[in-house]
Amino acid sequence: MKFRVFGRRSEALDVISLDLRPLDPTVRLQPHTAGSHVDIRVSPEAPWRQYSVCNAPGETHRYLVGVALAMNSRGGSSAIHSQVRVGDIIEVSAPRNHFGLREEASHSVLIAGGIGVTPILAMARRLHALGRRFTVYYCVRSPARAAFAEELEAVCEPGECNFVFDGLFGGGRLDFEALVRKYGATRHYYCCGPERMLNAFSQATERLPESLVHSERFQAAPQPQVESTDGFVVSLARTGRELPVPPGRSVLEVLENAGVAIASSCRDGVCGTCEVRVLEGQPDHRDWVLSERERQQCDRMLVCVSRSKGERIVLDI
Repeated sequence: MKFRVFGRRSEALDVISLDLRPLDPTVRLQPHTAGSHVDIRVSPEAPWRQYSVCNAPGETHRYLVGVALAMNSRGGSSAIHSQVRVGDIIEVSAPRNHFGLREEASHSVLIAGGIGVTPILAMARRLHALGRRFTVYYCVRSPARAAFAEELEAVCEPGECNFVFDGLFGGGRLDFEALVRKYGATRHYYCCGPERMLNAFSQATERLPESLVHSERFQAAPQPQVESTDGFVVSLARTGRELPVPPGRSVLEVLENAGVAIASSCRDGVCGTCEVRVLEGQPDHRDWVLSERERQQCDRMLVCVSRSKGERIVLDI
C-alpha cells in the first residue's frame, strides 16, 4: 500500500522516526497490536525491510516507526536515512506480530536494547492505557542514543523506567540473572535488542516457563553451518506440482525459480513473511520466529530457511 511520509524527526544520535500515513486521508488502517512490525520499501528496486510500529495501538490513521542507522546496513536503514524525506511516497505492508503482548498479565518486565525500544514503547503505551503494572529497562550506550526516552518516561510510573548506559565510564551491563531473581517466575519478560543482549536474556530465563518469556531479534543469529546433504520434494497441494529441493537450495528459491509467487522479505528466518501452512510431512525448523510449541505442531514453516526432515513435504500452496 502506498503511504506518504507525513513527518520525519530526529529521535537520537543515528535514529529517526517516520510518521507514515495513507495517501488517501480517509482510509482507516488495519489496527496494529503492541509488538507489531511493518515491511517498508522506499522504491520498487529497494529491498523490503521490517520496522516495529511504536505509536499507540488503536491509532488507525498512521504508523510511526523508528529507524536506526545500522553500521552494516544492507540498504534498508541507510536508504531511509539518506533518501527519505517528508512528502515522499513509499510502500508499507499491513502490520504483522510475532512478538505479541500478553495484556492480561499482572506485571510485565520490558527490556530494550538500542532500537529495540520501538516495540517496547508500543507495549508500554498499551499497558499504560490498560492500567497494568510494568517495569522498563532500557539499555543504550549513552543518553545521546536513547531514542524515545521522554515518551517512555511519560507512560511509566515513577521508578519503573530504568536506563542502563553501558557505554559511559563506570557504567555496566544489565544483569539479567539478578533481574530474574528480583521479579521471579510469575512475571512476563519481554526483550528486544542486539544478539549479545538476547543471548544473555535467553540464558537467564531458560528455566522459566516458555509462556512467560518473549523476545524478538533484529536479524538471524550466527549458528553452526548445517550441511543439507539430502534433498527432498516439496508438493504444492493446490496445483499438484512436485518440485525437488536439492541440497544447498532453499524451498523459497525453488518456489521462486518455478514461478510460484510467494511473499518474502528478510530471507533469514526472522520476519515471518514467508510462513506457509504444512499439510503433510515434518518441517526441519531453522527460523527465529516460531515458538517451541508452534514448532511441535508441525503445521507451518518459514520456507526461506526451513527444510523437510523427510523425503517429501506438502505445502498449502
